[in-house]
Amino acid sequence: MDTPQNTALMRALAEVPGPLPTSGVVHISLPHTERFTVVGNHLAQNAALSTTAVGFAVRIQSLPQGTEVGIKALAARFPEGEKLIAAALRELEAHGYLHRTRVRLPNGRMVTRTVFCNHPEALLRPRPADASKRGPALVAAPVSAQAPAPVTAPIAAPALVTAPVPAHVPTPAPVTPHVPLPAPEALETPAPPPVTERPVSAGPLPPAPPAPRLVPPPTAPKAPPRPLPQPRELTPGLQQAAVALLSDLRRHAPELVLSEADIERLTPATATWLERDTHPDTIRQALTTDLPQPVKYPAKFVRHRLTVLLPPPLPGAEELTPARPRTVVIPLQTCEGCERAFRSRTPSLCRDCRTACEQPAA
Repeated sequence: MDTPQNTALMRALAEVPGPLPTSGVVHISLPHTERFTVVGNHLAQNAALSTTAVGFAVRIQSLPQGTEVGIKALAARFPEGEKLIAAALRELEAHGYLHRTRVRLPNGRMVTRTVFCNHPEALLRPRPADASKRGPALVAAPVSAQAPAPVTAPIAAPALVTAPVPAHVPTPAPVTPHVPLPAPEALETPAPPPVTERPVSAGPLPPAPPAPRLVPPPTAPKAPPRPLPQPRELTPGLQQAAVALLSDLRRHAPELVLSEADIERLTPATATWLERDTHPDTIRQALTTDLPQPVKYPAKFVRHRLTVLLPPPLPGAEELTPARPRTVVIPLQTCEGCERAFRSRTPSLCRDCRTACEQPAA
């Protein structure tokens, strides 16, 4: 049963034009006439997406509109499990191919509306204001008024066509071949049934606002990395302590094996931590806690944590002491007449004794 299939494959391989490559894949591309889906290379060769996510994107794109594409619906249709399908859908949602929102129906029921875009990068490009320009067609283009009625598929004015002409009979010459058809606004014809979800507009379409994107596209320029911290003065003591700490990391985390060149590059950043009165155990804990599995690039990982988790310098004693307003306290004095306590800058009589002394004199 396998021989005819192999024979047909070898015959098709012999018809491939040009010399065949000595290694690698050889494509035998046959044109599809039915049941096919166009997939862009931005999806098929996206290195940021897993193979499972790309496969489910192709599967969702090939399904007819209105098909349920939830996690349970896809798990019932395909052999993958729900966890693998949920992870693939999250990847597609993060890269803009899939968008899921919760909407409320008129009867009050909450449902999840899933929208799949086969080319999310095209939504971010500015669209021309003139709808006649070539670009990503979101609505059907209006029928041209200068095209002959028997040639175009959607007939704009059925009243002008008398009868269908058989294919084997030559078409007679029209009586008035040079008379243009009236403008679409002047024709009083019944509205054709809608073929798309959006209405056909004869005028220019306003530019659509760009779709919001939560995650930047893979081709977006990345921000430059932060510079490596540098100490104010790299003393021999700081350098020796930093080299010893970096060399000792593999005892506490076997994944963090650094070469001599890596230790030499990371020594100034580690010395900056020590210069800011950071204990070596604190630095070691910051570099070895919650390690990713696996650590592909230990030197880059240590450089990132030394740069991002750098603590600020310790404040001085003057900075820790808050400035308090100076208050003047008047001392207590003992009245020389009645021996009561009262506040006064100098020893004297209280107010009552001063008043009693002043009355006889008056």
